[in-house]
Amino acid sequence: MNKIEHIGIAVKSLKESNTLFAKLFGEPHYKIEEVKSEGVNTSFFKVGENKIELLEATKADSPIAKFINNK
Repeated sequence: MNKIEHIGIAVKSLKESNTLFAKLFGEPHYKIEEVKSEGVNTSFFKVGENKIELLEATKADSPIAKFINNK
């Protein structure tokens, strides 16, 4: 494996997580988008050649919401 395209991280609050990750990486996110079909809002950070994707559930029955509730 030469490169990781991106890493997805499920979060409870995109707003709070964006603030935390911006402090950790020293730069703000570069893109936010809603993926209605998956029931999530996403936020992307660039870290070198890789991307970190934060995922926040928008529906209680979405896979991300279920994952967060089980952890």
